[in-house]
Amino acid sequence: MSNLVDRERDCNSRVVTYFPQTNAAKRATRVKPGGPVLVAIRLQDSGIIRAKLHVLSATGGLFVLAKALEQGEFVEVTFQTSQGSVRGMAEMLPPTRKSTRGCLQPFRFVALEDEDHTRLRMAMESLLDKTVISVRSGKGSSL
Repeated sequence: MSNLVDRERDCNSRVVTYFPQTNAAKRATRVKPGGPVLVAIRLQDSGIIRAKLHVLSATGGLFVLAKALEQGEFVEVTFQTSQGSVRGMAEMLPPTRKSTRGCLQPFRFVALEDEDHTRLRMAMESLLDKTVISVRSGKGSSL
């Protein structure tokens, strides 16, 4: 029995939650995905809705949604990156633009597991590297 408890303790000690901190003096770097990135948003009461990721940063991002979500609502978001799946808890912020086709709505991460934070950071670095390479080659940014 103690062997099982030790293994469980080892697993739990590696899963640490990362709480992204915003810095009012320095805005987090933002990137646009190179193509469409679908997001699954799990709402507290009404299941899962789909969105597209428009902009991403280490502290949050911007979704394209069919209908705005309630400001202050806490949701679970999951999306694929070049480094694997990222899942975290987020708070929805006030929508920035509404149209007949949907709206742009920002969100901020409130909690990410360490592995998800690492995948997010590595995916963003990869996107930034591609931007620098395309600018240097004269092709412009593909983001």
